[in-house]
Amino acid sequence: MSTNQPVQATQAAAGAPDAPQLRSILIAVSIALMAVIASVTGLNVAQTHMAVEFGASQSTVLWIINIYTLALAALLLPLGALGDRMGRKPMLVAGLAVFGIASIVAGLAPTAEVMLAARVVSGIGAAMIMPVTLAVITSTFPEEQRGKAIGVWTGVAGGGGILGMFLAALLVDVADWRWLFTLPVILILVALAMTLKSVPNSRETSAHRFDTVGALVSTIAVTGLIFVLQEGPERGWTAPATLISLTVGLVAAVGFVVWELHRRDASLLDVRLFRERGLSGGSLTLLVVFGVQAGIGVVLFPFFQAVLGWSGLLSTVAMMPMALAMMMASGLAPKLAAGVGARSTMVVGIALAGVGMALMALFVSVKGGYLSVLPGLLAMGVGMGLSMTPSTEAITASLPREKQGVASALNDVTREFGTALGVALLGALVSAGYRSAIDDRLHGIPQGAADTAREGVANAVEAAGSTGPRAQDLLQAAHQSFVDGWQQAMWAGAAIMGTLLVYITFRGPRNTPSAVADQADPAEAVSAG
Repeated sequence: MSTNQPVQATQAAAGAPDAPQLRSILIAVSIALMAVIASVTGLNVAQTHMAVEFGASQSTVLWIINIYTLALAALLLPLGALGDRMGRKPMLVAGLAVFGIASIVAGLAPTAEVMLAARVVSGIGAAMIMPVTLAVITSTFPEEQRGKAIGVWTGVAGGGGILGMFLAALLVDVADWRWLFTLPVILILVALAMTLKSVPNSRETSAHRFDTVGALVSTIAVTGLIFVLQEGPERGWTAPATLISLTVGLVAAVGFVVWELHRRDASLLDVRLFRERGLSGGSLTLLVVFGVQAGIGVVLFPFFQAVLGWSGLLSTVAMMPMALAMMMASGLAPKLAAGVGARSTMVVGIALAGVGMALMALFVSVKGGYLSVLPGLLAMGVGMGLSMTPSTEAITASLPREKQGVASALNDVTREFGTALGVALLGALVSAGYRSAIDDRLHGIPQGAADTAREGVANAVEAAGSTGPRAQDLLQAAHQSFVDGWQQAMWAGAAIMGTLLVYITFRGPRNTPSAVADQADPAEAVSAG
């Protein structure tokens, strides 16, 4: 394998940043990342409000929410590579400006069409911001402090969505849903001011032209596959649009791999590096962990709202222990990895996350309420936090310093794919388990109400009011059926985590405290591995 890589990276700052500047850099990129992550989940709590104000269908409302994630995921890799070439600080500043302006437009949008356009532009701005935030850390922080900084970054990336949803739910409850956009705008303004003041510039100098074909093909591949995962549950997995999108996505993904193998040194992403254990193991771990986290949200909110009867705000508060546990564990993970090794830390984290899912499958009940799922949530939060940080560090260490924007983008794309896959898979399992269980519990329920109840637990709660003396029977049937579907999904998730545990145990990153640092030259790592 040729080692003729881009050979020069320039940094504008004179000398290495001192401790106060490093702290300011970390705060700036963390705030920028928080704005991006919070915007992924924030609008979920305002679906009904948007539908009423815009006179929009449920499909349009879902597109307003999902189009942001679709644009973000599709453009992460090419924009991350452009950030390496053009300069990470200019890319971050430009992304913050685009994102902030689009968020203001979205908050003032008079129609659903304007809102959709603003969300697309927000996604583009987010794709400019997200990979650069991690690339700034990996290219700026000295090796001995890099792990701790990545721990903070992964904690924000993991728990930021839940925290953003909590703040969004609070704003919707106490003000108007349009105030949701004030949070990201404020975060963007703070991040922009700190970036201009503290963040140094770094960029790649390359003798090769930018891989335009690879960037275009990767965008098509990611768009097609994410579209399938987002729209498949809504349109149907065998619908023409779903099948066409799946075909286009798979063909483009294969084409991307073939093209990148052909390009070699001038490639957007050297796909041969996936032979290296750190890159493959880290990517697979993030895919599964973020999939499980997103899928858990799909299961928990109907449980809190439709089964326990909680408000949206209280339901979001109930998720906070998992988010806080995840963020604290992400901060502790670098110390643990330094002591026992990256692979051992990942194994412990994956095992804890799997145990958390098993605990929720075993003990969840209608009568037990929140306390029946809290131990599992805490175990999952700690487990995910411990596994995310070494996985992220393994991915960024697998590519050279000059390609950290690409490494960060790959890390982010993996997270987005995992999120979409987890929502689709666990959501489908819960729905299938619910429908299978409730069929045997609808005897004596009026036909119309029974048909409505089969659609979902929230539908059953709404239909119960029209069944007179059978209302309580219908509610009990729906609640217990949802718990049955929950258990089915949790056991499936635990099995997936168990499979990942076996893989990482034998094929994870090298289990030495300096494993990540030792992989600085990916060409040598591939040759050796």
